[in-house]
Amino acid sequence: MTNEFQKIIKSAPPSTPVAVIGLSEVPNAGDHFMAFPSEKQARDIALKRKLIKIEEERNSSKGASLDDLYNRIHEGEIQDVNIILKTDTTGSSEAVKASLIKLSNDQVRVNVIHASAGAITESDIMLASASKAIIYGFNVRPSSQIKAKADLEHIEIRLHRIIYDLIEEMEDALKGMLKKEEVEIVTGQAEVRELIKISRVGIIAGSYVTSGVIKVGEKVRLLRDGIIIYDGKIASLRRFKDDVKEVKEGYECGLTIENFNDLKQFDIIEGYEMKVKE
Repeated sequence: MTNEFQKIIKSAPPSTPVAVIGLSEVPNAGDHFMAFPSEKQARDIALKRKLIKIEEERNSSKGASLDDLYNRIHEGEIQDVNIILKTDTTGSSEAVKASLIKLSNDQVRVNVIHASAGAITESDIMLASASKAIIYGFNVRPSSQIKAKADLEHIEIRLHRIIYDLIEEMEDALKGMLKKEEVEIVTGQAEVRELIKISRVGIIAGSYVTSGVIKVGEKVRLLRDGIIIYDGKIASLRRFKDDVKEVKEGYECGLTIENFNDLKQFDIIEGYEMKVKE
């Protein structure tokens, strides 16, 4: 620590200008210096305040959202809409990417900053967070862990199974005509642990419910490596030898999917329902 004459000093009374070197980070204008009896105490308090600041910044920073996209474009806040695209096949990826880019106009440019085939991953969430992008999934699904990560980072994931619906949604968002969104509520997931073949019945999936609840007759999709293989309904559900209406998280069950037998070990069966977002 030196004074205005560049002389080293050990203490400075009020109203004394000083230059301080040896800090681990450059402070901002207006920051306060506080003295503590020990270096350890000072480091502990500085670390706690730094973590609080990081958490506040994380909570205050939000990724791009279709709901307020038109207003932000109209107010001149953004001229580029960044999109990360994940699809079931490379062919789908190229087709959807080309259609999205064509939506660019004089006011805003649609940028597909990353497009590839495969499941939505943590690296996609990190890229979306850094670039303030919207993630679009076509015939793919994020795992529950990836969805939780996206929610934590305030990243919006939009999922579609029809290319026309995906393109129309983005086009409406750019025009400010976005309709009430029909959102999907995941009711439960089960992992296929064993396959049992029974004559006259077909393939029974010996499964373990990993989250939520699985119900007879509910809509389900079959996921394999994050890709949607089939969309249908639960045809039957059993616990041991008894038919049951539902099986909750943490329990095993045997189930069949209506009009579908091509099950494999470690497939994920995901139950869901659709509701209009208020």
